[in-house]
Amino acid sequence: MPEVMAVELADEPDLSTFENKTGLAEDMKFLASMPELCDVTFLVGDTREPVCAVKAVLASRSRVFHKMLYQAPSPQRKRDAPPKENKLRMFLKRSSEPLLNLQNAAAQRGGYTQQLAPIQEPSSNQHHTLIIEEFEPDVFRQLIEYIHTGCVTLQPRTLLGVMNAADYYGLDELRRACAGFVQCCINVDTVCALLASAERYIQYKCTKSLVQKVLEFVDEHGNEVLNLGSFTLLPQHVVRLILAREELRADEFTKFQAALMWSKKYCDSNPNIVLKDVIGNFLEYIQFHKIPANVLMREIHPLGIVPYSIIMNALAYQADPNSVDPGKLSPSRVRRSGGRSMSVQSSLDPCGSNTTLSSSASSDAISSDKPSSN
Repeated sequence: MPEVMAVELADEPDLSTFENKTGLAEDMKFLASMPELCDVTFLVGDTREPVCAVKAVLASRSRVFHKMLYQAPSPQRKRDAPPKENKLRMFLKRSSEPLLNLQNAAAQRGGYTQQLAPIQEPSSNQHHTLIIEEFEPDVFRQLIEYIHTGCVTLQPRTLLGVMNAADYYGLDELRRACAGFVQCCINVDTVCALLASAERYIQYKCTKSLVQKVLEFVDEHGNEVLNLGSFTLLPQHVVRLILAREELRADEFTKFQAALMWSKKYCDSNPNIVLKDVIGNFLEYIQFHKIPANVLMREIHPLGIVPYSIIMNALAYQADPNSVDPGKLSPSRVRRSGGRSMSVQSSLDPCGSNTTLSSSASSDAISSDKPSSN
């Protein structure tokens, strides 16, 4: 019998398979954009921005979402325990059960004259509202879009967030796509955006391995990166980390200009802070004795923000290197014997995240965004 079926199938004309994946993706994207068609709403980030989705789609694509929505108990599903009945009420209930049974039997013999009450839907079909604090709204929205449609547009600003969200929710194919795209999108125009987003997601394992690659790119293109306007958007401890790297290929005057640019930007946002106090956080990472004497006297000294002793030591070293103690040139400069690597530094910074980028070769914590007043 199987052989006959095979012959009959072989005699049939060629089959044609029609696919409309683009149309399906657009329809699913529309579905996720209509709250009345969705059955779960996520309140995402500090602003609690609503992001809607379909539970069945999420659960079918991610085991993490399946466990979150259908297995793990949530506050919306918890029911209060029924009140305990006293002994008198229980006795009356047991006494009335025979009479109720007789009445029910009579009703069945005479036919049903009343309409049955509607069956209540199970709790799993009710609309749920969940809070997501781990990721930003833009990142989580892109994740939901990918789950529903199978496609998403990756961009440097949210790339690290999407990659870590994909890893967190078990979407390995999206995580691999993000990791591959990072290798292609690291350039002068995107490097600061990647570092800024890494600050929020440094506690995730995917970020830790990729931040080092971004810093290596910064080392290779030091002068270009330090001259970027977006460099001023980085947190202070990340700026210090970059300036402290011995692998950074940038001349010392460019490093000074980058520190000055960042400090001016910070003072514009904080008018009560003195420029000299802010830039003082970066002077220890600049080797002023490597800046030409004419630049020191014409460009830096007139600003009045670099201590006179630092400039005089730099000029004295250029005149006679043996006349100045090397320790006075960069007294607090970060030095290392091996390679520099990234680590997670826990701090109690009241103005930012408790987990920040830091340098494993640094002897002091590079974690506070607040400039010192010394």
